[in-house]
Amino acid sequence: MSRLLAGLVGLSRRLSGRRGQGLTAASLRREDAGLLNQRRMSVLRAIVEDYVSTGEPVGSRGLVERRNLAVSPATIRNDMAALEEAGLITQPHTSAGRIPTDAGYRLFVDQLSSVKPLTGAERRAIRTLLDGPLDLDQIVDRAVRALAQLTQQVAIIQYPSLRATMVRQVELVELAPNRCLVVVVSDAGRVEQRLVQLPEPLGPESAGVLRAKLNDAVRGLPPAQAEANLEQVASKIEPEARQSANLLAAALRDSIQVGRQERLAMAGTSNLARSSGDFSSFMPVLEAIEEQVVLLKLLSEMSADSGKVAIRIGRETTQAGLEETSFVSATYGPGRPVAHLGVLGPTRMDYPGSIAVVRAIALYLSRALAG
Repeated sequence: MSRLLAGLVGLSRRLSGRRGQGLTAASLRREDAGLLNQRRMSVLRAIVEDYVSTGEPVGSRGLVERRNLAVSPATIRNDMAALEEAGLITQPHTSAGRIPTDAGYRLFVDQLSSVKPLTGAERRAIRTLLDGPLDLDQIVDRAVRALAQLTQQVAIIQYPSLRATMVRQVELVELAPNRCLVVVVSDAGRVEQRLVQLPEPLGPESAGVLRAKLNDAVRGLPPAQAEANLEQVASKIEPEARQSANLLAAALRDSIQVGRQERLAMAGTSNLARSSGDFSSFMPVLEAIEEQVVLLKLLSEMSADSGKVAIRIGRETTQAGLEETSFVSATYGPGRPVAHLGVLGPTRMDYPGSIAVVRAIALYLSRALAG
């Protein structure tokens, strides 16, 4: 076995051994970078791109015909043999062409020098969907549909939870003499509300005082501190309005606690069927994504990956049922990350295109929430 081939095998084993750890090119030892010469890296890149495009195993003669590699099919076959020995490509059937392995996709992604730019039509589609005065539910709904439509994958967007945000404002809306709506708004635009039945009418003056006291107690604070401050609100209110103050403070605490619960929006599940073509193969994926706790766990883990866009490929997801999928995700928020979004699809996905769209939607969401 040649020294180069031996090095490739070692590289593949290190790649496989680090699955699930957010492996990036920067984590490879410096000597690994020279193991794949420029031509063989070009062959791997061509195999990935052709397989993503056609879904068919890639042969050496087809590569020579479609790509300007300036070498003979025999040379390409030698290169493919070395890549296969290294575990970067595999032959699904005898006499068939080659397809990338998880390690091959990982090396391809880590070596991306640029991301596919959005087309004018894609930019206009995002702008049309997200521009204009919208509330949080409308923003998330439109964004998740745009994400699914532009990537042709399963799109997932996590709502900003109060756990990662601050309380922006509290409003008291008198619906009737003895009924009041308590509304809490986070700095990421999430709104929670509770209807409270009061023992007696508040009146405009008492309502104004209570509104001011509640805002003083919670505005600009994270949920845990806001809840603690609410315990003291009633003690600062005149005795005749203290019972109403306690009820309103309790309703506000409930709203904050509910707002801390995680919510997900999803779209494009039908894309699984189109990308797979085999009902039995995508059923485990469908079952996995129906468990929102699985997706939330994966998104949380990926937020620690280096870079603004995180990618898990195949078994790197570490989640049962998702072994043959890839997940591209990013964070978003008004000036700081408060939630995640991403797309889930087969390992045979358009990585440069998916990265570009995920990054763009995250940017638009962040701008929309910053308002």
